[in-house]
Amino acid sequence: MATEHEFICTACPKGCRLRVVMEGKDVVKMEGYTCRKGIDYGKQEASDPQRMLATTVRVENGFHPLLPVYTQKPISKEKIGAVLAALRDLHLKAPINAQTVVLADAAGTGVDVLASRDMPVG
Repeated sequence: MATEHEFICTACPKGCRLRVVMEGKDVVKMEGYTCRKGIDYGKQEASDPQRMLATTVRVENGFHPLLPVYTQKPISKEKIGAVLAALRDLHLKAPINAQTVVLADAAGTGVDVLASRDMPVG
C-alpha cells in the first residue's frame, strides 16, 4: 500500500514543495524538488525524519540553575522523547565547559549531547 507525504524542503533557501510516494520503506515517486539536496531531504524526511534537539539540563552550584545543551547531530524524531527523558533525570555539577559531552550515546541514538556554553560555579 502506497503512502504519500508532502513536505516543504528546508535543505536550501528555495523551500520547494515536495511530494513523496512510498511503498513500505521504498520511495517510488518524488516530485517538486529542484536540486539534489531536495532529493536527499525528501527521502530522509519520508523514511526517518530527524531533528536537532536543544534543551536545558539542571546544574548544581552553577552561576545559573540550567545549562543549555544540544545534540551533536540530528536524531530520529522517534527518539526525541527518550532523549528528553534521559536529560530530565540528569543533574550536572558546575563548573562545566562548553562543548563538554553531558550525555554520551543519548538513548541509544549514537549521538552525544553537548553543553552549549560554559557554566562557572555560582
